[in-house]
Amino acid sequence: MYAIIATGGKQIRVEEGRFVDIELIAGNEGDTITFDNVLLVSKDGKFQVGTPSVSGAKVTGKIVKHGKGPKLIVYKMRPKKHYRRKNGHRQPFTRVMVESISF
Repeated sequence: MYAIIATGGKQIRVEEGRFVDIELIAGNEGDTITFDNVLLVSKDGKFQVGTPSVSGAKVTGKIVKHGKGPKLIVYKMRPKKHYRRKNGHRQPFTRVMVESISF
């Protein structure tokens, strides 16, 4: 059984008992979180697709940790103008353990 949820401007496939990294959300480690914006639910090969979301469906999970992703380097340069900018970025994320999918 799996579901597709919308959170943080992205659509993410989640399964029960699996970890998923999502955009940073408010909450402490160990808190329970509920996602009500479920776009699709699949069980035993049968799909239920929402328009735009499946009514009555929800995904619950537990916040495992907050962290930062890998460092990305952004380098800007204008040739012959002596313009050089080097910037680093690490995207914050929240790791969630999916506990149940219900609909």
